[in-house]
Amino acid sequence: MKIEKTFTANIYVGFREGYGDQLHTYNEAEQILQEYCDSISYCVSMTPTEFIYNGANEEGIIIGLINYPRFPSAREDIVNKAFAIAEIFLEKFNQNRISIVCSDKTYLIENDKTT
Repeated sequence: MKIEKTFTANIYVGFREGYGDQLHTYNEAEQILQEYCDSISYCVSMTPTEFIYNGANEEGIIIGLINYPRFPSAREDIVNKAFAIAEIFLEKFNQNRISIVCSDKTYLIENDKTT
């Protein structure tokens, strides 16, 4: 049995580009994540979600990163990977903002081009 200190990071990404009508898909997100994971030999989870907010709703995903005991990572490594993934989606899905929720802090990154 292997035991490591728990640390998680979840990235919340919507499928709507900015405030417009362009929608991305689960399959597009899966392809982006597969390319990222293949390029650095990494693993993430991807879960569909629904964002419900004032007057509207939007489909999206939660991308999960953990400190996996088989291949343990430092907190900073997990956070850096979460930010790298979030930046990819900020650009490719033309998001205004993306939240990264970690075990100890929540970060909000924003697209300078849209805010």
